[in-house]
Amino acid sequence: MPIAILSALADEQDGLVHLLQDMQQIAHAGRTFWRGKLHGTEVVCVLSGIGKVAAATTAVALIERFGAQAMVFTGVAGGLGSDVHVGDVVVARDYVQHDMDASPLFPRYEVPGYGRQRFACDPALTDKLAQAVQHCVRHQAAEWTATLGLPAPHMHEGLIVSGDRFVSGADESLQLRQGLEQAGLQPLAVEMEGAAIAQVCADYGLPFAAMRSISDRADDYAHVDFPKFVQSIASHYAQAVIEDLCKRIAA
Repeated sequence: MPIAILSALADEQDGLVHLLQDMQQIAHAGRTFWRGKLHGTEVVCVLSGIGKVAAATTAVALIERFGAQAMVFTGVAGGLGSDVHVGDVVVARDYVQHDMDASPLFPRYEVPGYGRQRFACDPALTDKLAQAVQHCVRHQAAEWTATLGLPAPHMHEGLIVSGDRFVSGADESLQLRQGLEQAGLQPLAVEMEGAAIAQVCADYGLPFAAMRSISDRADDYAHVDFPKFVQSIASHYAQAVIEDLCKRIAA
């Protein structure tokens, strides 16, 4: 019963792949998959690709070709919540596609055919992921954020939104947040893949959990150098948290 580990960036995935026991590298559907064991848990690692279509294709390949029984995503995101800061981690409890708009036939953000806006993450798997993230934040992550002059990080749990657009302007970020809030949605972070994977997992009845380290505030300001953030913080989060999660699953 393999667990799929999807990452947004190669720097995040490399550290995990090198830890796999009995590792096999498999090319399929234009992607490279790494299958092996991590702390007694059978896993399949792969880069998701960028955007919702690439992420959905990857998720389906993991299920149909590799028999994945659960999925966990780790990546970076822009912070939207007022108390979500660069260096923090958001653990998703549910997902919404912020660019879904089939109005006036359907309410804004509702996915046609599903009768809902939100796709919930699996509570049990998410609880384990949150425990792993909290342990990392309390015991390790402050050393990583300090290297870039950032304060000690915090973990947040709640709604993450996804869309096929890189949100990087203050005005766009504000409009995005206000539109969601008018629909009764309180977004903590924005990215480009998670909601698609959440929908695929809902279709197949698979547990899904996701975490995102906050690399920016989705505004006009580059708070930190992005490549340095990925190498110094995001990659460490991915490796430490996924290792801890696999130990918790195998226990």
